[in-house]
Amino acid sequence: MPKLSDRVGTFTDSVIRRMTRICNKYGAINLSQGFPDWEPPKEMLDSLAKTAYTGPHQYAITFGAKNFRDAICAKQSKAIGRDIDPEKEIVITCGSTESMMCAMMTICNPGDKVMVFSPFYENYGADAILSGASPIYIPLVPPTYDYDIKLIEQGFKDGAKAIVICNPSNPCGKVFTKEELTEIGNLALKYDAYIITDEVYEHIVFDPYKHVYASGLPGMFDHVITCNSLSKTYSITGWRLGYLIGPEDVVDGARKVHDFLTVGAAAPLQEAAVKAFYLPESYYQELKDKYTHKRNRFLEGLDEAGLKHNVPQGSYFVMVDISNFLELDQFKGWGDLEFCEWVIKNIGVAAVPGSSFFREPVNNLIRFHFARSDEVLEEAIRRLKKMAELVK
Repeated sequence: MPKLSDRVGTFTDSVIRRMTRICNKYGAINLSQGFPDWEPPKEMLDSLAKTAYTGPHQYAITFGAKNFRDAICAKQSKAIGRDIDPEKEIVITCGSTESMMCAMMTICNPGDKVMVFSPFYENYGADAILSGASPIYIPLVPPTYDYDIKLIEQGFKDGAKAIVICNPSNPCGKVFTKEELTEIGNLALKYDAYIITDEVYEHIVFDPYKHVYASGLPGMFDHVITCNSLSKTYSITGWRLGYLIGPEDVVDGARKVHDFLTVGAAAPLQEAAVKAFYLPESYYQELKDKYTHKRNRFLEGLDEAGLKHNVPQGSYFVMVDISNFLELDQFKGWGDLEFCEWVIKNIGVAAVPGSSFFREPVNNLIRFHFARSDEVLEEAIRRLKKMAELVK
């Protein structure tokens, strides 16, 4: 058989999605793949029902239907304090996954370097490799997930074309402060590089932390490529609607990449989703309140189960330390992947092994998410308490 490309041998399939398949096989509660289990806003569902009969059902403009681009730009212009041109500074993509791929392929040549924080959402390293670039991993050190700015400057000195910032961060829930984004931004300006942000959890941030848009910082818009989606804010992960916002030259290139990757996002879903951007401000406060309640209850439940964990500042993920379990004779020699599979089969709750997010050899952390109904979370907590009996 002909040899496959070298690049596909440098990364695995998605461990997150793999854990969902194992979860489904054993009928466990899925706290691995991060998607909510409640319906989108009624306004969007009603619009979707109408669109099913009235259309559009054919291609939209490849880089996004005009009313959809207009609506997004109106919302995000207000957020960053700068008018975003819907004709020149945005492209609609098939989820933020594609927008990140478009960003990488637009700015990277083979042999370029891109900095990625570790832990990282697993797509980032693969995206860089598929773009012909080499990732440089910058540690976010548990349990506080702080970084060393000297390492970032060294990365730029070594020729990094960009740095990827997931804010709030998946998997560790870190929210980057204005001061942190400013010092990273100053380095991007100094070395004439880009910041690529992934801001899908922009509205899931817990007090006293605040979400800061890197593109809204003084002088930064032309050096920031924003990747975002509607998936998490509006509970429509299956609609696969995302977008990339950036300076005109970057967007022009990203539109070309997008055109040949996917042609365009689903036209009827774009039409239905326009309603999202006219929801009242109270929607976002209610969303924050909902996730604050779920975070607090889930962390209480982990405490009740005797499980050590971080306290996420944003997103709906929490990292749990399983070191004390891996010291037991029952699990001697195991890694976090084997442990997660055991938890699915024997406890009935699915998590993601932390090693899939770290470049460093970290095997003592697993990631849960809490975007589940109160009833499901309570049942998951009840099951996880069984684990506490093992280390008493």
